[in-house]
Amino acid sequence: MRFEQLWRLGDAGVLSLPSRRLVRGRGLNDPMPSGHPPQFGVYLLGDAPPDFGWPSRWVRWPDFRLPADPSYLKEVLIESLGRSQDERVEFACAGGRGRTGTALACLAVLDGVPAADAVAWVRQHYHPHAVETPWQKRFVRSFDDGR
Repeated sequence: MRFEQLWRLGDAGVLSLPSRRLVRGRGLNDPMPSGHPPQFGVYLLGDAPPDFGWPSRWVRWPDFRLPADPSYLKEVLIESLGRSQDERVEFACAGGRGRTGTALACLAVLDGVPAADAVAWVRQHYHPHAVETPWQKRFVRSFDDGR
């Protein structure tokens, strides 16, 4: 896939990982950003999402809580990281900050950001209020222990 067909850095919610792969975070309560739709989506919700018309994974994750199955989240993040090399990958929850920020911070850990720094990193590069709760922060700090 040609680079210009991927996300564009500077577009709403687009995050450049340390590997320079681009992913997008967004809130499903907000209007769909303009431009190309995702080619793969990760939806972090308490209930199953609707069919968006592109391949996706649903991670059961109630609002303000942690994922119901952390090992499945890790599996989906690894898949997403691989897909982001040549596909438009988005992560979304209702508001686009707590669960999405937490997942993006964990993705950054898989991409090389130290877990102890990942919350600050995602707040600097994605959204200043990403990762909303103390238990989400602890989840990121302990994510991928023992790899």
